[in-house]
Amino acid sequence: MLHLRVICPPERTGAVRDVLLTEPGVTHITVQPGTAVQPPGDLIEADVTREAADQLLAALRHLDVPRCGGITLETIDTTLSDAADAAEQAVPGDPADAVIWEELITRTGEEARLTVTFQVFLAIACVLAAIGAITDSPVTVVGAMVLGPEFGALAAVAVGLVLRRGDLIRRGGVALAVGFPTAMIITALATVAFDATGLLPAAALDQMDQVRFIYSVGPFSFIIALLAGAAGMLALTSARSAILVGVFISVTTVPAAAFTSVALVEQRFDDAWQAALQLVVNILGIVVAAVVVLMVSPRARAWRGSGKWFVTG
Repeated sequence: MLHLRVICPPERTGAVRDVLLTEPGVTHITVQPGTAVQPPGDLIEADVTREAADQLLAALRHLDVPRCGGITLETIDTTLSDAADAAEQAVPGDPADAVIWEELITRTGEEARLTVTFQVFLAIACVLAAIGAITDSPVTVVGAMVLGPEFGALAAVAVGLVLRRGDLIRRGGVALAVGFPTAMIITALATVAFDATGLLPAAALDQMDQVRFIYSVGPFSFIIALLAGAAGMLALTSARSAILVGVFISVTTVPAAAFTSVALVEQRFDDAWQAALQLVVNILGIVVAAVVVLMVSPRARAWRGSGKWFVTG
């Protein structure tokens, strides 16, 4: 279940309370008049099932609570309550399958920001993948896959396309368009340094039997990307974030970008083209699959209000 905290002016407390009471998926409702200091107002708390959260948030937005107060939603790890069990049973569906669109928008929006941390992680992942390719070490390449932060940006683009949120598309697109080229330039410089210090023998790239999948584009490349994109978006929408690790290992976005830089420095242009194609195929496959998953997810309608898109369940 989820814990809901609402701060609102006293004149809206009755309406908020009525919304909570009429929702069968809400329980443990408490009202503390005059408790909130900044912003001033009443504090209302309740526990909400995941299946009811999206519709409830839409109703609170309709009351204009975010503008005059605030809404906070947190995950509850453990709940021992017959009332909570009854609330879970009163709402159709399974909590793991519920999509909380506001949560998804916030999460993907944050993870798609082009920050220094995002760029550093992506650059380290690419250099690590380059070393894995040079040393023919699949373990190192897999480590680079897990380290790469690019799925958040790809997910933001997918969410933006489905909800027609240009801000999410731009944020994710900028993170990818700037992040990958910058990481590839850093990887190219690292490759030059490896050449200069003798860490990259001339024949090293001829002995990549274990990691040849990085630049070997085939019919399964797009299929794997589709499956990974679908699994990744399902993990984001169903609160099964642990599955994302498997998604990162499945796709070769970071290794393909890294090897493109290595191959260009070593003037292996055919290999560089294949690796670049692998990168594009993976990115397109992930986004396409994520969009399809979101389009078939439970959602009734989207409407535009206060300059943003909101969704009801």
